[in-house]
Amino acid sequence: MPIVAIHRSLARAALALVFVAASANAADYPTPVERDWIARDFRFHSGEVAPELRLHVTTIGDPAGEPVLVLHGTAGSGSGFLAAAFAGELFGPGQPLDAKRYYLILPDAIGAGKSARPSDGMRTRFPRYNYVDMVEAQFRLVSEGLGIRHLRAVIGNSMGGMQAWLWGERHPGFMDAVVPMACQPTEMAGRNWMMRRLLVESIRSDPGWQNGNYATQPRGVALALTVFGTATSGGTQAYHAQAPNRVKADELIAARLAAPVTADANDLIYQWESSADYDASRDLERIEATVLAINSADDERNPPELGIMEREMKRVRHGTFVLLPTTADSRGHATTGFARLWKQHLDELLRTAPRRPPG
Repeated sequence: MPIVAIHRSLARAALALVFVAASANAADYPTPVERDWIARDFRFHSGEVAPELRLHVTTIGDPAGEPVLVLHGTAGSGSGFLAAAFAGELFGPGQPLDAKRYYLILPDAIGAGKSARPSDGMRTRFPRYNYVDMVEAQFRLVSEGLGIRHLRAVIGNSMGGMQAWLWGERHPGFMDAVVPMACQPTEMAGRNWMMRRLLVESIRSDPGWQNGNYATQPRGVALALTVFGTATSGGTQAYHAQAPNRVKADELIAARLAAPVTADANDLIYQWESSADYDASRDLERIEATVLAINSADDERNPPELGIMEREMKRVRHGTFVLLPTTADSRGHATTGFARLWKQHLDELLRTAPRRPPG
């Protein structure tokens, strides 16, 4: 199998974790800290090996606290959870994930945030990764990099939720609870996959992409992201409230198209294609942890009318499924980004889920 050297400049970096002060700060919970850790000889599912794979993580709280892993969505990053709608509802004193009690671990997935990614220089020579690769990299970061033997919970949103399912299956004795949100454990299908495929193909078909060897970002990326985001997240009621007529709708789209694009085209292709072979439904019976699955009724990517969650949850030994109702406050696929809408369920889970011995 080919050997892939990722970020050779990392050979000059310290072998231990590199600490830098986090840019985000909050008055009511400990200051977040960012760090890099190098996974040596990381083997991807394809057989390709990275002698050095950089993994970035944001942590909050005392490492002696109960560790909780929080996993972000596609094209996001761990620091995205520092937004007031999430951290402001969960990380403060007396809140469900009080950072003075819990040690919060917010990694950047392979290909996202400040972890190793195609845009660092390898472009389309970067190894093709999938969700299993991401989970195994996270496992090595947690167990080797941070020296943690057991997690109180693994919490994930969207892509992170799908990875939370995989965590429960691949490392069943490593956590007490699993909280997958805005996702399903089944393989990609229907509108969810079709829109991902269209997003990727629209970038590849852009003349400016130049087979991944562009000097400037393809101009069509902004349109591709706007189409995808509008079609698959936001909520029908919320969009109608923001755009109750054609003029307002045009203004909303114009603003989105005019917004600066900070994403890299190759990174986007890798990120969205990484879900192609995802299917956690194969091993649901392997999950030993207590599962709290949370979806929203207006989720455009995971429509509840298909009955998938009700069917699959029957195979989970210790599982509860919560479907958040459609309201004026819901935002479709983005609803679970607003922790106030579901934090009471997480609070109950953390109070009641049995603590299991490390395994």
